[in-house]
Amino acid sequence: MVEDEELEAIEVESTRTIEIDKFVPRDQIDDRYLETPYYITPTDNVGQEAFAVIREAMRGKGMVALGRVVMSKREHVIALEPFGKGLKGTTLRYPYEVRDEAAYFDEIPDMKIPGEMLKLAEHILEGKAADFDPGTFEDHYETALVEMLRKKQAGLPVATDAPAHRPANVVNLMDALRRSIAAEDGKRATAPRARAAATDKPPQPKPAKKARRAG
Repeated sequence: MVEDEELEAIEVESTRTIEIDKFVPRDQIDDRYLETPYYITPTDNVGQEAFAVIREAMRGKGMVALGRVVMSKREHVIALEPFGKGLKGTTLRYPYEVRDEAAYFDEIPDMKIPGEMLKLAEHILEGKAADFDPGTFEDHYETALVEMLRKKQAGLPVATDAPAHRPANVVNLMDALRRSIAAEDGKRATAPRARAAATDKPPQPKPAKKARRAG
């Protein structure tokens, strides 16, 4: 048994400051370690110049500061990087909190991708390409929850049965790509004939000759 007092005795003291240990290249940080982002601002006017100097130095060098900060009674590793006029601080997971991908990817076989399949997949990507816009994200659970609360406020009946789960539609991607390629080949095979039929002009009627009068 562990007593509360024993846990409190090992708590890390919070200094309410970020202790910077080192600077590392940003591209060396594995995204799997990124956890929670925060906005970091200077605490007073006196520290604004030093804050701006270190921010711009990191921006110019493409470096990120790694430090330590205590939040919620626990010490976290935090990465600081330039973000506009301030800094973005992102807490990092410890190595024991990140799973090794080998346990999941080892059974995936190495495959040689046919060039035609890759080109078709690239065509699909290009057709669906768009700019990143988080404004288009919709939390469907939040939408349904608000709608339910509005109905209850209006005294309307609210459904209590959970929606039926739709059966999973498992699609073999390679088969789908092959069907798409076959469809594209069919279009190419009929396209020249269609163009010929569309561009050939119908025969024009010749004007009738005038009949000559006898005598």
